[in-house]
Amino acid sequence: MIGIMRNYTQLTEEERYQIYEGITLGLTQTEIADDLDVNKSTISRELKRNTGLRGYRPRQAQILSDSRKLNHSSQRINKQQWDRVEDLIGKDWSPEQTSSWLALNEDIKISHEWIYLHIYQDKKIGGDLHEHLRCQKKRRKR
Repeated sequence: MIGIMRNYTQLTEEERYQIYEGITLGLTQTEIADDLDVNKSTISRELKRNTGLRGYRPRQAQILSDSRKLNHSSQRINKQQWDRVEDLIGKDWSPEQTSSWLALNEDIKISHEWIYLHIYQDKKIGGDLHEHLRCQKKRRKR
């Protein structure tokens, strides 16, 4: 009987050694996943990301995982950058113009879609950024 899978958490170093042991014993990815009580796609993804020329090595996989965590930024766009976006939108620039100009001149990469989402979020909390958009389109309610 298959148990209920645990909520998503990142694999631990111990689990990576268990994956390695399962591989050396000739277990399938599904069997390894069942033993660890994770989804089989977790095992597949782990092996795809962390198998090198010498095969899957758990210590190396942990180092790679730790490296990815360190390089991940929790907040991609900071308050100062959003203030700059709001300043340009306040000057009646379109989100497309704002996005392009910031990328070329200030090395700030924010898509125009994110800027639109920011504007509509601002509108929800009573802000007036939406009044600077050229086209006042009605948005469908969800």
